[in-house]
Amino acid sequence: MTWLIHSGDDMAWAQPGFDDSQWMRFDPSSSLKVLYPTSRPEIVWYRLHVKVAPGETGLALAEWNLSSAFEIYVNGQKVIETGEVKPFKPYTFDARLLARIPDAAIATGSVTIAMRAHISQLDWANSAPGFYTTNLTMGQEDALSDHMWLTVIGQNALSWFYELVGLGLGVVALALFVAQPRQREYLWIALMFCATALLMPLTFYRLFHNLPAGWGYVSAPLQIASLIFETLMFFALLRIPFGRWIQLLLVVAVVGMIVSTIGTAHGIGSWLATLLTAIPELAIIAGVIPVLLILHFRRGNREAGILLVPALLSSLSIFLYVGFFLLGQIAGLATLVLTLEQVVFNWKVGPFVVNMGAVGECLFVLSLAVIMVLRSTRISRQQGLMESELAAAREVQQIILPDQIETIPGFQIESAYQPAQQVGGDFFQILPTPDGALLLVVGDVAGKGMPAAMLVSVLVGAIRGVAEYTSDPAELLGNLNDRLIGRANGGFATALVALISANGAVTIANAGHLPPYLDGREVELPGVFPLGIEPCERYQTIHFRLEPGSRLTFYSDGIVEAQNTRGELFGFERGREISTQPVAAIVEAAKQFGQQDDMTAIAITRDRAIASAA
Repeated sequence: MTWLIHSGDDMAWAQPGFDDSQWMRFDPSSSLKVLYPTSRPEIVWYRLHVKVAPGETGLALAEWNLSSAFEIYVNGQKVIETGEVKPFKPYTFDARLLARIPDAAIATGSVTIAMRAHISQLDWANSAPGFYTTNLTMGQEDALSDHMWLTVIGQNALSWFYELVGLGLGVVALALFVAQPRQREYLWIALMFCATALLMPLTFYRLFHNLPAGWGYVSAPLQIASLIFETLMFFALLRIPFGRWIQLLLVVAVVGMIVSTIGTAHGIGSWLATLLTAIPELAIIAGVIPVLLILHFRRGNREAGILLVPALLSSLSIFLYVGFFLLGQIAGLATLVLTLEQVVFNWKVGPFVVNMGAVGECLFVLSLAVIMVLRSTRISRQQGLMESELAAAREVQQIILPDQIETIPGFQIESAYQPAQQVGGDFFQILPTPDGALLLVVGDVAGKGMPAAMLVSVLVGAIRGVAEYTSDPAELLGNLNDRLIGRANGGFATALVALISANGAVTIANAGHLPPYLDGREVELPGVFPLGIEPCERYQTIHFRLEPGSRLTFYSDGIVEAQNTRGELFGFERGREISTQPVAAIVEAAKQFGQQDDMTAIAITRDRAIASAA
């Protein structure tokens, strides 16, 4: 309807009997800038005379998005108020407010609606400052309430979808980050949607309540955090270093957001200040990110291609908003800009309003979900292949590590092996020699898992090859060292070789391995570098005798380095004390204490009866 309008301020203008015949006429479907092309009054009054049926009751006014400070009067009685017009105290003004018109006013047959609005410099920066045709509706209170709820649902359905799905996606991303801490993008996704979720209660409350503009100081930190986490997420997804240039741009964007928050809280600023403070943030969202996605998509990054569509849609929306904002500063184009904005940004689909930016947000969260599903599928496939390789490696290791020890006359042999993972880095070989002696090689490759298992295969193959032409412990270790040099990729292996003759003579050479225990006493061995460190290493040998009934017990370091929950080590003393027990009991005791590494225990006892017969 056509309203009457006047700049200035006089509370008498709220009264129904005031003579407003000299006021300017105003069509609220046009822009206030048409009436005030150069001047920018702070306070503007609007008046409208409406004929009503005196017997009608239940009429109400529904207000939305009028101004950051305004008052609405019906026949001189204030029915709606937001902020303070004078002295100016701005409030948020995007809540939907509903107020019943007093029945006494309707009974007069004529209702005068008077609106007193403070139009700040920030309001004048918009295409439609002050009152616009969609800001006020009159009708039955029940019908307006139903319409208000339907409108709220229709206008916010896509945003709610984005926020709720994003929250669920953030929880999944956090779980993935816990499982894969090196994939930092999962952490940024979780934090980004967490910041959005923290805004949800305040955002919902603001749908029906206007708040002091200072509440922006509460929401601004979360919005800043969301921008930072989103930027970090894109850089992590694309595997781009977070360089100084983007850090500087992000700092400038944060400063701009802070300045904008301060201006909104106090209702100060101009269209140029609004634009300048927003440019750095918009440059990141609508410039840097889409360009990086395009470049990496052209390089074959499939994830960049999935995210490209929502990024381009959001960028287009931002460019259109900026374009309309600039055109709206021209008074003669303000009304045309309003019409174009309604056509471009608000597509009606039944009760729902489809906004280009909201569609971009929904596609963004769905794109992230698709990426996470594809990654999970790829990881599951890789894990399946790895498990197959581990199974094959385990089968190979079961073949090369003796499960059942070959019987060697004159000796009782026990062995126990407990890898820390599916495959391990410990190895041992017990081989008979042509002259009836026993050749034992026991060792430990640095590390665990597949790399250690593969090196074990190399060493066991080498042991069997070298043992065909020599059983001398020092010579055997020298050959193993030569074969390991240059093949371990910086790794190494400890090893101990013992040759035990049928008459009990023992010759031992050691390469950094734990010394054995002879009947519960540690055998002293010279210290030498492990295999794979020094080329052409010379290994010393020691000699002693294994009497009938005596026992030699060999460990890998996984036993003495077992660690409990308090950080205590199993240690050499405990290892020495239980060295005369069955090897299965030794390994089990260390395992129960707290297994950290592969565990091997071997015991060789010289048979008393056979030795006596000899």
